[in-house]
Amino acid sequence: MLARKKGETGTERGKKERPYNSKRKEEERGKKHGDGGMEKGRGKRLDPMSVGYFRRVSERLGEEFSSEEEKALFVSNVFSEVRGQALPLATDPTGSFALQRLLPLATPTQVCRLLKGLREEGEEEGSGFKTAACQRCGAHVIETALRQTRRLLQDTGGSGMQEDSEEGDGDAEDCGAVEDHVLGLASEVTEKLLDYSRDTHGTFVVRTLIHVLGGLETRSQVQTGRGFKKPAPKAPEFSEFEVPESFKGALECLADKLLEHVTVFLTHSTASPVFQICMQVFHRQCPELCQRLGQGMLGYLTSLNPGAGSSPLLVFLKDQTSSRLLEKMVELSQKPLFRSLYKDHFRGQLVTLALHPIANFPVQRLLAAVPNQKLFVKIFDELSEGLEAILAAGHMGVIVQLAESCVKHGERQTELLQCLLQAFHCADPPSRKLSCAPLFLTLLAHEVYYQPEKPGGDVEQSQKPLSGLVYHGSCLVQSLLRFSDNSALLRSLRSLPASDLLILASDQSGSHVMEVLMTSLSDKGRDRLFKKLKGHYVQLSCSKHGSRVLDKLWSAAALGSRRAIAEELASRESELRADQFGHHAVRNFALSHFLKRRREWEELQTAQSKKRKMFDDILD
Repeated sequence: MLARKKGETGTERGKKERPYNSKRKEEERGKKHGDGGMEKGRGKRLDPMSVGYFRRVSERLGEEFSSEEEKALFVSNVFSEVRGQALPLATDPTGSFALQRLLPLATPTQVCRLLKGLREEGEEEGSGFKTAACQRCGAHVIETALRQTRRLLQDTGGSGMQEDSEEGDGDAEDCGAVEDHVLGLASEVTEKLLDYSRDTHGTFVVRTLIHVLGGLETRSQVQTGRGFKKPAPKAPEFSEFEVPESFKGALECLADKLLEHVTVFLTHSTASPVFQICMQVFHRQCPELCQRLGQGMLGYLTSLNPGAGSSPLLVFLKDQTSSRLLEKMVELSQKPLFRSLYKDHFRGQLVTLALHPIANFPVQRLLAAVPNQKLFVKIFDELSEGLEAILAAGHMGVIVQLAESCVKHGERQTELLQCLLQAFHCADPPSRKLSCAPLFLTLLAHEVYYQPEKPGGDVEQSQKPLSGLVYHGSCLVQSLLRFSDNSALLRSLRSLPASDLLILASDQSGSHVMEVLMTSLSDKGRDRLFKKLKGHYVQLSCSKHGSRVLDKLWSAAALGSRRAIAEELASRESELRADQFGHHAVRNFALSHFLKRRREWEELQTAQSKKRKMFDDILD
């Protein structure tokens, strides 16, 4: 064990743990790896001997323990070393890292004792929290301690207090409960909200505290005993947990304090995210508080002196810091607040804002948050007048969101498609509509994409290979494919030669278009697509993105199409096995079975197709 046992002196601990290092070498090592903890004027430093000790603690935590009992004893012994030096330890890089790894393994008493030490060890009475929270290393420790709230409340039945006589010292009851320490920190943060929120490190502590008080744990906060665990790609953004009723009161006090300093949170780049996080948490856990914050912010903005007949909100929408807060307010607004925002501030200014390099982002949030069809139609009609100008400005996020909102509300789909055809100069003559898919995918006008060799001439559309695919073009085509009438776009995609379809499927952005296309085609349309791609399946299998498209094609294929794909791939099985992406096709499509046990393979594929169809019917 690295921690000293009960009754063992610090000298004895040093002798047992450092048999091969002199004290001078250990001090030099500590100075090299630790910066001494706190900045000048912020309290005592962590001594080099302790720096070396806690470095070895971190190393030991990266190793396996023989049993849970051994791990618990190790953690208990290390926490006994923290007493009396919690603040210098938390503000030292080495000590901070060790505490961050220890806290997910700590008991409620150990966490409470650490928080109590941090609070009481400041230069002034009760100032330790602020000293640690506004220091780069200490802030991480407090955040990690706060993130244990969910686990500790669940382990102790909601009280956050554990009855244990850790190390037999009999003072566990003096540490209080986790709930008390969280509320104590919330009280101090509320009292000194501007100091915490405007500090580079303190602002993150405030945000984590708000999540904890609201009973929310973000994906990035999920931890294991050996550090942070990478969240699953499709995991929800937040997970909820039960919190004491007193936490809601603390949130309400924090909301009142936020509204007292609206100006700071609107314009200060470090403090602004605190207001945004508050609205986000309140929207999920206490919607009335969220709308109260939004109304308070809107009331402040409305009270300012407007320019010549314009809304004062327009100035803030064009500011990089303020616009982010206003985006969040628009995104989370309920119908009355949204209607007020649109009627008093956005209406008549949408095209101007959409053309602005910063203000176009709030316009995107406005489009995404429209609560009903009636309001959406009004917003669409205003924006459609400047659609080509918005395209020319390169603000494709507005165009893509406009298309997605058309899908969501089922309105103005025909009008948007016609506007896009005109903007990309492929509406007339009608034969040019066949080229709309490449133009949308590359975001280039017809005369730019199909550059004629002679002035005034034209080039055969079939002679131009697909190239220059862009992300927003892919997003736009995916949305347009979800329109109720997507026949013009489908005809254009079906007219692409096999070589272009291969380029599309092998592209990072274009591959997603192919996946949506599969869901938009009829059975006959899929069969024609399979025939067109015949002879290119090996190339698809050996492509990073094409292999994923091939999996989707396989899932949607009937037995006859699967057989044709398998025959083509099986002829080059050895080549596929040696490829980093192709070997997945050998495994997923059971090519070995196809070659050696054809009947069993067909029975298996038939059974899988029936099962998939049954689940599709249930979901529909």
